[in-house]
Amino acid sequence: MKIKIFLAICACKASVFFLRLMGRGGTAIPGKIALKICPELLGHLGKNVRTIIITGTNGKTTSARMAEEIFAQSGLSYFSNRSGANLINGITAEFAGHAGLLGKPKKSFALIEADEAASKEVCRFLNPEVVLVTNVFRDQLDRYGEVTNTLESILAGVKNSPEALVCLNADCSLTVSIAEKIPNKVIFYGVSLPIYEEKVEEVSDAPFCIRCKHEYEYSYHTFGHLGGFFCSQCGYKRPAPDIAVTEILNRGENETSVMMDMFGSPEELSISIPGGYNIYNAAGALAISEAMGLDRDTAKKAIADFSWGFGRMEQFDMGKTKARMILVKNTAGCNQVINYLGNLRERSVFVFCLNDHIADGTDISWIWDVNFEKLCDLGEMLESVYVSGIRSADMAVRLKYAGIDGEKLRIFEDYGELISAMGSQELPVVIIPTYTAMMALREKMSAAFGGKQFWE
Repeated sequence: MKIKIFLAICACKASVFFLRLMGRGGTAIPGKIALKICPELLGHLGKNVRTIIITGTNGKTTSARMAEEIFAQSGLSYFSNRSGANLINGITAEFAGHAGLLGKPKKSFALIEADEAASKEVCRFLNPEVVLVTNVFRDQLDRYGEVTNTLESILAGVKNSPEALVCLNADCSLTVSIAEKIPNKVIFYGVSLPIYEEKVEEVSDAPFCIRCKHEYEYSYHTFGHLGGFFCSQCGYKRPAPDIAVTEILNRGENETSVMMDMFGSPEELSISIPGGYNIYNAAGALAISEAMGLDRDTAKKAIADFSWGFGRMEQFDMGKTKARMILVKNTAGCNQVINYLGNLRERSVFVFCLNDHIADGTDISWIWDVNFEKLCDLGEMLESVYVSGIRSADMAVRLKYAGIDGEKLRIFEDYGELISAMGSQELPVVIIPTYTAMMALREKMSAAFGGKQFWE
């Protein structure tokens, strides 16, 4: 077995080296090669590493990066899969990359974002110390199917984590149900008031009680099916969170400040990136910090200092103007971006890039559940809308049905032409791409205007 581990790690490290020489990420393929040689490699590499797993539909990447900032400012020796390779191949490559040739870990902690479907096997191999579940929404219907399938995958992962302290979003009726099916200690976190003064209308992904199928009632909504849910039929309801946002003090274009109740202690928190959904990400990162017993003031400072790019509120200086890139991948996430756009206070250009590769989800019907109609309320604040990507025509049709003036719409078949058009703008640009569109467009923008590679 030791020979297999040695050969697998050597093959993984070598393939990463050569892929990087070719300008490629070297994230999933090296792990795939290593697992061919030693299928149990991840379990061996994770034995002496204290692992934290972040999973769920929306917010796991930003939550993981916020937690990473907390770990960094706490002086912990850690590594993470910041490249976003969150399937077992990519995670194995990260562990091999941070181990010696005989499998001895070079770091004490691993902060790992795990795909919902992959979390079952990842948790089985790694036996994490903490598991954070952000939420459960409809996502990639061709791959996950309905939300109950996603929930079952996550539950299986949590059950494969017998020693973990589990952090659950108290506002998600699906996520909360996990607590009833596990013996683990649970920390609940949530937002105890509406996030938006005026939110977009949304289709709920979980309108009926998971216990008795009676329709939920709500004391308030944050977004999607999240909020103060309760079932008048059987009594299933939102639990009182241990970590709760109790007041939104400031909702700016570049940051948010809130009051929180953290295990009974009032705390003011500054979140260095905008968007109501990032309030949840910050609360989840703080839940991880509390679960690990880290210093609270250090954690709060880390959230205030946090700056995260790679397509999640990432900014590019394009010379005449600045562009902000915001990844979307499903109805719920896109509606939250629409909420954010609705709060902008200066004329802007919006760019929608829609692809239908496997990593995006081949079923793009979700765009018809997004409330793009809300963009029409912006009036003159919406200067123009550019669309691009493999399914740009479908995106343009959806926006026309939403009521966007056809004279404001421009379709770009080529990313180079799109970047040139954005670069000639003097107004702020907001780019809203799906995953593979974000990867391709970001690479070209980083080359043109400067920026880190996605694995850095």
